[in-house]
Amino acid sequence: MIQALRKITTLVLFSVPIIFISCFFLYPIAAILWNGLQSQEHLNQVTEVLRTPRSQKAIWFTFWQATVSTAITVLVALPSAAIISKMKKRSRKWVRAAITVPFVLPTIVVAAAFEALFKQLGIDSGPLSLHHTSWAIIFAHVFFNYAVVARTVGSFWSGLDYRVEEQARLLGANKWQAFCQVTFPALKPAIYASAVITYLFSFTSFGIILILGGPRKATLETEIYRHAITRSDFQAASSLALLQLIAVLFLIIVSTRLERGKPAPKSISYSSSEQFSLKFRLTNWTFVSMFLGGPIVTLFLRSFSVGDGYGISHYQALAYRVPQLPATALSAILNSLVFATVATCIALAIGILTSLQIVHGKRGVRSLFDLGLTLPLGTSAVTIGFGILIALDHPPLDLRTSWWIVPIAHALIGTPFVIRTMVPALRHINPKIREVAATLGAAPHQIRRVIDLPIAMRGALVGAAFSFAVSIGEFGATSFLPRRPETLTGPIAMFRLLSTPGDLLRGQAMALSVILSLIVATTVVVIESTKAGSEGSF
Repeated sequence: MIQALRKITTLVLFSVPIIFISCFFLYPIAAILWNGLQSQEHLNQVTEVLRTPRSQKAIWFTFWQATVSTAITVLVALPSAAIISKMKKRSRKWVRAAITVPFVLPTIVVAAAFEALFKQLGIDSGPLSLHHTSWAIIFAHVFFNYAVVARTVGSFWSGLDYRVEEQARLLGANKWQAFCQVTFPALKPAIYASAVITYLFSFTSFGIILILGGPRKATLETEIYRHAITRSDFQAASSLALLQLIAVLFLIIVSTRLERGKPAPKSISYSSSEQFSLKFRLTNWTFVSMFLGGPIVTLFLRSFSVGDGYGISHYQALAYRVPQLPATALSAILNSLVFATVATCIALAIGILTSLQIVHGKRGVRSLFDLGLTLPLGTSAVTIGFGILIALDHPPLDLRTSWWIVPIAHALIGTPFVIRTMVPALRHINPKIREVAATLGAAPHQIRRVIDLPIAMRGALVGAAFSFAVSIGEFGATSFLPRRPETLTGPIAMFRLLSTPGDLLRGQAMALSVILSLIVATTVVVIESTKAGSEGSF
């Protein structure tokens, strides 16, 4: 009887992730597909929407800006990757943390930081204006994705066997020849993998395009949003979302194959004689400090700028409601913290159950859980939000106006981070420990509770921190949900303040940006302080 009860409990627990992903991801995505392909008439409408000059311009610009952003990011981040690869482990840890801060910043904060920088430099108007231009978007994407290339390639580079390059040098090759003929070919898997991830993030960028691109620079993401929210044209939005899904699915497949083909690096210690020249390192870190630090420092100073001096009036104003918001900006921050906490708890519960099944389940079940629960990581947040908008508005899942839909949407995006950090930790557990426990009479559920979970908790904490940071800055999916005082989040409040002319409102937006930045920067410190396992991945 007890054994049967345990089996039923186990079955119920492991069915929770399937129900979660089916109701809140697969069902909304299926609704988008059905809305666009349910009949020949709808299919013809999809074709007509994609043939319009506005849609074709948005499609072209989406691919173009993602390509240029990726190419520039790889070029400017490779020098840092090279230096990071030869740093001592302790120094490398904190340098990685520093360059990761821009990546975990909410995209709406990144956009605000560059707007503040452009104004400070006097290039927000006039002949040299970058306001609502392609280059403003590209610079922001390079800023945001810099850590993806620097960390991924740098970690992989640090594990290469430097003796192969030394042998090439002994055979007469100079430094440049040795790099081009030996090191660079070995780095290609990591470079390609990081480039595809960067392309995916640039392709699905939303907040940066919406703020820095304005109405003139539209992508698939912003056009889906404008058709669905501004024009209430769900058919046109579904048509563009279909194309978006196809493109993103292709990028995910390419990324997965590149990741599988990337050999695991070995841990190699470099001596000080192998360091790059001091001039090269100083030049690189000066550039990095100015490029990554400039927008953040300008944003910080702008939040205190009041007239011709400095003060804290913008921060004080966050406690008062303005007509553009249904509640105060301060309450929006508190809402974001509550949503992030609830979303992290949901993501942690779903992620732990899924990770245990991926590691210890049967082969077919493992693949099902691994694919199904990590799909939201590659799917556009805008697509997820649009799917929720059209699918969860009638029984039995009439949740669109529910308070819970916000943390559920955030948890959906954050769960893959928990899985991606817990699974490697579980797989690194020595099987002999589990065998000894089983020999001593421990049941499988006891082994998981006493051995697996305590060892994997550091991985779970890292995943939870990532999930919390993602929830704090989530803007794409939340922008499609009903806007009420109790569901107003920090990023949504920022967008409304930035979209309204006036220095006072923009000053409040900058103050709100700084607060959100400090919250997510704290999570980076937590992640780097508790991170376990190999550094061979991002």
